Amino acid sequence: MKKTIELLMIALLAAGMVACESLKLGDEGLSKAPESSGATLDTLFASLKDADKVLAEAYYYLPYGLLSSFDSKLGNDILESITDHYISNKHSDGNGPNDLYYTGGLNANHEEISSAAYQFGNEKDYYAIRYGWLFLENADKIPYADATQLARKKAEAKLIIAIAYANMFRYVGGVPILDHAVQTDEEMNYPRETFAKTVDYIVGLCDEAAKDLPWYVSAAEDGRLTKAAALGLKLRVLCFAASPTFNSDTKWHPQANDYTCYGNYDKARWERAKAAADEFMSAWGTGGYYQLVQATPTGVDPVTNQTYATPRDYRLAYRKGYYNRGSSECIISTRKSNSTSYHDKHIDLQDDFGCGASLDWVNKFPWADGTPFPADFNWEKPEKQPFFEPDPTGVIKIPGIETRDPRLYENVCVPGDVWKDGTVGKAYDNHWSHQDGCPGFLMMKYILQQKTDRNVPPHWCLMRLAEVLLNAAEAYNEANGGPDAQAYAWVDAVRARVGLPGLAPEMTQEQFRKALILERELEFGFEEVRWFDMVRWGLKEAFTTKLSGLTSIGDKQREATSFKFSVKEAYPPRAWYTSFDTKWYLSPIPAVEIQKGYGMTQNPGW
Repeated sequence: MKKTIELLMIALLAAGMVACESLKLGDEGLSKAPESSGATLDTLFASLKDADKVLAEAYYYLPYGLLSSFDSKLGNDILESITDHYISNKHSDGNGPNDLYYTGGLNANHEEISSAAYQFGNEKDYYAIRYGWLFLENADKIPYADATQLARKKAEAKLIIAIAYANMFRYVGGVPILDHAVQTDEEMNYPRETFAKTVDYIVGLCDEAAKDLPWYVSAAEDGRLTKAAALGLKLRVLCFAASPTFNSDTKWHPQANDYTCYGNYDKARWERAKAAADEFMSAWGTGGYYQLVQATPTGVDPVTNQTYATPRDYRLAYRKGYYNRGSSECIISTRKSNSTSYHDKHIDLQDDFGCGASLDWVNKFPWADGTPFPADFNWEKPEKQPFFEPDPTGVIKIPGIETRDPRLYENVCVPGDVWKDGTVGKAYDNHWSHQDGCPGFLMMKYILQQKTDRNVPPHWCLMRLAEVLLNAAEAYNEANGGPDAQAYAWVDAVRARVGLPGLAPEMTQEQFRKALILERELEFGFEEVRWFDMVRWGLKEAFTTKLSGLTSIGDKQREATSFKFSVKEAYPPRAWYTSFDTKWYLSPIPAVEIQKGYGMTQNPGW
């Protein structure tokens, strides 16, 4: 972290200047970087408009979940690849999943951790924090600033800091708290805070920010943080902290300590999360605006002439929720560029290597009517088409009519579906460009089906309304000892958006919990949710179950429409199958960071 701080000082304080060439936010009011030379702090804070450029730089360093030039997480791979949802067959040097996680080779040496999911001290979070504090400590110098506008900008800075700390917290637990803009000449003494104090600090920032932020913003200000973002983040952090891994009388690891968990179970932590859910819902009831994107019906019943939503209508509504800037359900959006080619690295990962989704995950998506997909499904002699059935009207020749939960097709390219450039994807084994190692499914989310689908400014939806609803339902279930009608209503709303019926009634607390965890798997694929759910719920079976793939042989090498299937073992295997250690729940702290002596300590087991 000292190195990180020193780099920031060079950029920010050596001559009282801010260099923001990296800034690529394109929205009005966030698009122009501060001067790269000659700008003193007095100049930067000469007006609210000038100061906003410093704030924009803080925005720029917020977490981004898609492969891009922003960072090189996992050696330019995706977080889903170390979950049970997805398998990476990228074998280039420094690839984290294959080199560090599948082999079990990750350790605290700097050389070995550089391609980890999170490398404390070498991530962008402290940059966002530093710029946030630079704004907060100088904002009151701005002459003639409108008091309401100034309070709002300061609230944005606080929430930026909270988001950065929340990102660190989920990866490593308690962290050193920087509560000011660090100076180059001050003593580097930043002791690690406990798990509990880190939670309270993040929640406190959310509460402070919420007071002065609007509930939502106009289209012209889209991308700026809101009160909904503050309250949604607060709920996410409290649910994470109250989960069994960290909120238990049994330590999640023999070396677990106050830095990495609470050390005991207290139901009050779930009650605190429930109160945060109530706070969000109350504000939503007053402020309105946010809603799940609903399907626009395009089907027409030939007998009654009434319209109905088709499977594709549901799929496109779901897509708009996570993919489009300005979506009515996007609560936190981070942006790095307006270029439609900014996610090319993300597409290249799937295009250049035999990566793909596991059959284990695909099997969790129910039939289109909500009936669970059978665990004993006979793939070699299927009684029902597992992905598509022929369109009786003959209108839809490829791929046909979807037979499963619409979210399956938006997350995963299954055999026979159109993918990336308008042609049938190479998921099946005899496709002319099929790649060895592919488990039989490709990533569809963010890659989509046509080039024109991607012809919009990119962003990362760091939080959307569907997550808030499921977090709220979770908090109610845990705090109340079981689900009530309100908890059901929130989950059922998420399911109804894609045409699925509500959950079965009269579930026990445990049954509802399992249904919620599954619903999160179906809803948030590739949105950096599954890994943290595996961690916080201690889902050992998700780490240790051998993953499967699907061999699919099409009726032709191009544009195949019918397939023969057989189950196969997914490659490569993972050391976790036989030697899982709960130390993997939190990332190791690089030894070089600990040796700097400013106060960071190692995580359990590393």
